[in-house]
Order: sequence, then C-alpha cells, then structure tokens
Amino acid sequence: MIRRRQFIALLGGVAAWPVVARAQQTTAPVIAVISGGTRANTPSRHLSAFNAALAESGYVDGQNIVADYQFLDGRFEKLPALLAQLVRRPVAVIATPASVAAALAAKAATTTIPIVFGVNDNPVRLGLVASLALPGGNLTGMNFFGQETASKRLGLLHELVPSARRVAVLINPSNSAAAEATLREVQDAAAIIGLSIDILEASSAQEIESAFATVVRERIEAIFVVSDTYFTSRRVQFATLANRYSIAMTAFVREFVEAGGLMSYGTDLAEVWRLVGSYTGRILRGAKPADLPVVQSTRFELVINLQTARALGIAIPPGVLAIADEVIE
Repeated sequence: MIRRRQFIALLGGVAAWPVVARAQQTTAPVIAVISGGTRANTPSRHLSAFNAALAESGYVDGQNIVADYQFLDGRFEKLPALLAQLVRRPVAVIATPASVAAALAAKAATTTIPIVFGVNDNPVRLGLVASLALPGGNLTGMNFFGQETASKRLGLLHELVPSARRVAVLINPSNSAAAEATLREVQDAAAIIGLSIDILEASSAQEIESAFATVVRERIEAIFVVSDTYFTSRRVQFATLANRYSIAMTAFVREFVEAGGLMSYGTDLAEVWRLVGSYTGRILRGAKPADLPVVQSTRFELVINLQTARALGIAIPPGVLAIADEVIE
C-alpha cells in the first residue's frame, strides 16, 4: 500500500518527467535554415538534398539535431529581427541556401555563430568572406553564379525567340541584394544583343499578376525572371500566367520549366542545398568555417520545355537542342 507522502512524490515525478525529457531533447544542436520562399512550395528535392548531406555527416533532424526552418514568404524585411532572435537563442549553425539577403543579414548579426551560405554573386565582392580559399571568419558556403549566367540566359532566350525586341526583367524589390548585380549583367547583355529592357517589380502574388498584366498591356514579347527564392516558390503561378498569355519566359532554375515555363539556365539549386547541408554537418563535427573554402559551381544546366515551345509556336534551333541538358516533352 502506498503511503500519502510516497503517492505525492510519485505524482511529482510523473509531472516532472516530460520537462526532463524536453530538457534532454534541447541538448541536441539547433541549426537554423533560412529560406526566402514559402514552406509549402519549397521544392522537396532541395530539402531532401540538404537532409541527405546532413545524414552523411551523421546528423538526422529530430534525432541528434533540430532543424529550425524559417521561411520568409518573400518578406525579406523580417531578416534583422529574425536573426537577432536566432542569435539570442543561440543556434549552433545558421544555413542560408540560395539567399544573398539572408547571408548578409546573418553576417551583420553575429561574428561567432557559424554561417553557411549559398549566394548567386561573388561572396568576396559581397563582403561575406576575405577570400574563396581562406574565408577567414565565421562564414563559408557556395557561389552558384546567378549573376554571371544572366547574360548567357538572355542570349539563349534571344536564340529561342529572335523576333522579340522587348524583354521584361522581373525583380523582387524587397530582395534588392539578389537583383542589383543581375540587372547590370542583363542590361549590358541586352545592349550588345540589341534588346530593349523593361524592369518590372513584384514581391507578392498579386504583384506578380500585375507584372504579367503590364507585359500583356505593353505588348512585351518575353519575360526574364531574376534569381530569387520567393519567385521559385511562386513558379507555378509564373508558368500558369506565362502560358495563359502566351509569353516566352526564362528562369534561373529547372523547377520553372517543370511547371510549364519555356526554359531555364543556371545551377541546379538542389546541389547548392546539398553543399550547404554538407558544410553544416562538417561544422557540427568540429570544422571551422574559416578553414572550409568557398565552393564555386562548375556545372550549369539548360532545360527546355518542348511542349511549351510548341504551344508558343517556337521552333527550337537545332544548335540549342544539341546543348540542352534536358528537354521536357
């Protein structure tokens, strides 16, 4: 028979064990993963690549690490407050795949917490690292050359639609860090080719609709989507509108083409997420960001949607078909 004092002690133990369990769980390192897109529409293969790379280092979310995903839904102005919160927490690593704005905000927020980035511009020029070989601080990651490939992408669009003389370049004004360098590349390339550029802005689903309405109203013949993680999360909307209004659209990642866009040219972002996951795992195992060289993309893929081309009445030149990495039928 249990005495009253023993019974009360037993109840106290039962009430306390979840707290103890939670305390034990929180001893697992927390990594913050910041994306400019939306949770529902972030490509699953990007997240899978990140988690697979972590697993190769022996880390599994929910077992021996906690992955705290932060999706900005295109609201890049939330970054300073978010980073301040993560630094106070604090987290073990901050991962910013495919976001210049997030990488810059993270650097401004902490000089001690390791940061692993994926950026589409030269990280030395951005001030993220001292050099590619020896980053020298608490940041390292990958440069996937979004700016440098912009002129090539515009040239490929011109080859597919040589009759187009005006091209709308769509940027996200709330993510200006990712857009400015690309605009310079596109404007320089357009001047050489002889194209007229119309710069349109959008940072929400409604503004994307308005941008396409402007393209139709102004009789602009093609649209060039600047590299932006929020735009990637809205890729189905982009493809739907482009097909509805019969507009040739070029984007920076294959997911736009898989959704129905005409073409994409650039780095496969799943590889960027994989590298960020790999470096995050290595840092959790004791590596220092200062000793991990910045990786630079060496492979760029051209993906063409042949069904969309037919619907637009575009005959893909044999030379372009020959260099395409994938043709979606």
